[in-house]
Amino acid sequence: MTVLGTQGLVMDIPERPDGVPLDLEVRPGQIWGVLGPNGAGKTTLLQTLAGLRRPRRGRVLLDGWALAAYRRKAVARHLAVVFQERQDGFPATVLETVLVGRHPYLAPWDMESAEDIAIARDALARMDLAALEARLVSTLSGGERQRVAIATAIAQTPSVWLADEPTNHLDLRHQVAVMELLRAEARAGRGVFLCLHDINLAARWCDHLLLLYPDGEACWGAADRMLVPEALERLYGQPLARAEVDGAQVFVPAGGATSARPQTRQGGTQ
Repeated sequence: MTVLGTQGLVMDIPERPDGVPLDLEVRPGQIWGVLGPNGAGKTTLLQTLAGLRRPRRGRVLLDGWALAAYRRKAVARHLAVVFQERQDGFPATVLETVLVGRHPYLAPWDMESAEDIAIARDALARMDLAALEARLVSTLSGGERQRVAIATAIAQTPSVWLADEPTNHLDLRHQVAVMELLRAEARAGRGVFLCLHDINLAARWCDHLLLLYPDGEACWGAADRMLVPEALERLYGQPLARAEVDGAQVFVPAGGATSARPQTRQGGTQ
């Protein structure tokens, strides 16, 4: 069973030729990480998977059906999106903001029920925000706002998570808490698809990886196949050293950046 997939998907990135068509399958329980340098198209891919941007070619599948065939409210019941940056459209408290995650389940003009409020408060508790529910979002720090965005997605109860740098602005403790939460979501049978800058977060928590190159090349597959210094050095144009800490791989910069053009492998395995 595939909860999110692509068939011959080519992102529409202006002034860039067609890249490698993506044929991905995100299954329940999997955590996919997308790695790549700035400008590789990670955020564009996320927007395309969410149906917020048209692909140049190919299609996105949600639970086996073409994403384009769904109504937006139906998409929102299946798929939650967490972006790096967001703007406050109007003054709202933390609880009111997280309740937006319940809107896909409400009829027009309906008010949130006691159950909706309970779900939102549980999401706040999971993000260590219960004490802030009455605060205006505009008064929060960047890290607190990021946790509010994740709590909103929790309240949405999706079958698929799409997240662009979900640990952005977070201190170390909350980075770990968010990644552990996403692991718990995967273990509960949901699909998780993350764009990341931190190789070590991907190495610790992701079981599948997609490597995106700025020229449109790509490779993907099981994390242990992707997490090799040679592949990552080609991806970032940066020499890396690999070590093992508590049984987990850790990658650190080694020496200066290389000016050589990264050499890529096309395609991948699931």
